[in-house]
Order: sequence, then C-alpha cells, then structure tokens
Amino acid sequence: MNYIQSIILGFVEGLTEFFPISSTGHMILIASIMGILEKKITNLFLISVQLGAIFSVFFMYRKKLFYQKYDFYLKIFLAIIPIGIFGFMLNRIIYIFLESPIIVSISLLLGGVIIIKSENLYKKNYFYKRNYITYFNAFVIGLCQCFSLIPGFSRSATTIIAGLLQNINRKETVEFSFFLSIPVIGMATCKKLHDYFFQLNYIDFRIFFHDMKLLLVGNIISFITGVISIKFFIKYLQKYNFKLFGYYRIILGVFFILIHYFVKPLRKF
Repeated sequence: MNYIQSIILGFVEGLTEFFPISSTGHMILIASIMGILEKKITNLFLISVQLGAIFSVFFMYRKKLFYQKYDFYLKIFLAIIPIGIFGFMLNRIIYIFLESPIIVSISLLLGGVIIIKSENLYKKNYFYKRNYITYFNAFVIGLCQCFSLIPGFSRSATTIIAGLLQNINRKETVEFSFFLSIPVIGMATCKKLHDYFFQLNYIDFRIFFHDMKLLLVGNIISFITGVISIKFFIKYLQKYNFKLFGYYRIILGVFFILIHYFVKPLRKF
C-alpha cells in the first residue's frame, strides 16, 4: 500500500461510513481493484481507518455526547453487548469475509432490498413516530447490528433499519447509529491493532513506521470527509428517505457480481 491508496481508501471510508451502504464493503471492493486486498496492512487498514470517521462524530456531537443523562450511556452499553460477544466468537470467520469481494457484493444486494422493504413498512405504519429510544429498542438495534460483521451489510444500515422497524423517527435513529459507532469501531480497531502487533515475529521499525504513517494519513482524510458526510446526511434526511441508498446498493452489488462471474480477465476479483 502506498500513500495514494491510503488517501483513496480514507476518502471512501469517511464518505460512506455514516450512509447505509457499507464503508468496509466499498473499501474491500476498491482495495481488490487496486490489487492490495490480500496484504496484511490492508486488513488492518480496513478497520483502523474507521477511527478517523469516528472522531468526526466526536467533533460534530461533542456537546451532545458529554452532556447526557446516565440512561443514554446505559442504552449505548446495552447495544454494544451483542456485537462484542459475536465479534469475539466469529473473529476468524470475519477475517475470511474481509478477503471476499463476492460476499460483499451479495451483501450489498440483499441489504439494498431490505432497506427498500423496510422503508415501505415504515411508510405504511401510520402510528406516531417516537423521538426516543427505550432500553429494549437499544438492545434490539445492537442485536441487529451483529449482521454488519459480514462486510457489505453495513453497520449503519443494520442499526438504522432496526430503528425504523421499531417506529423510531429517522433523526433519532440516525443519531443513535452515529453514537453507537464510537464504542463499536473503537473496540474493533483495538482488536485489529492487537492482532497486528502480536502476529509480528519481530518489529522492523522501518516497515512499522511506514504502516503507521499510512494509517495516520488515511484517518486524517476519513475524519475530514466524515465531517462533510454527517452534515450532508442530516440535511438529506430532512427531505428524503433511505430508498435511494437501497437502489444504489442493488445496482452496485449486481454490477460486481456480474464482473466476478462473467468478466474472465477479472476472474481473480
């Protein structure tokens, strides 16, 4: 991996992290196209570069994050329990998924269909949309978030869909998804860094500092684009629903599935 590739992946991460289209899925597809998907630094990068986008949540919601009642933090804690357990149990399988663009493509397609169907159900539900999240709602959202362990399903998409299907209004659901991303991605990054260091037989400081500089550059870019994405997403939700993202996922998923199966020069994709 070089700095140009780091910048590209950092840009993609920040741009897609908060939309229900799977930032990790997009990075896997792009890393595959660039021919760097199987490199050890790429596997670390795909998770750790999300830290920059998470800092953009801190930056945008710094006041709201630190001046909440205790029940807010308890709800976040309840929501991260399921993915913490399943993430630990399925760690080795997740590693395989990170090297499989075809799984990402299928997940994008299925997730797109689910988003559209969920929006239709949300629209048909004429009951008052709640602007608060209960403890039970938080746990269900956290449980559904476990599907995002499969790259392409999207952490943002699974949490947003879980909120909509529980009749919670869009803004409240999206903001909870933002806040939930902080501990989840924080834990995933710490786990990846831990695995990276302990897999080294010895530390070649030249390679180590090079890899860390790549991560730093990628995270800076993802932070900047993350701030822009959050601002855009909030404005977008004031007028539109999530169906556009569903259609986009379906088109992208079908496109890459066709490439995988029918374009022989790209068979290794």
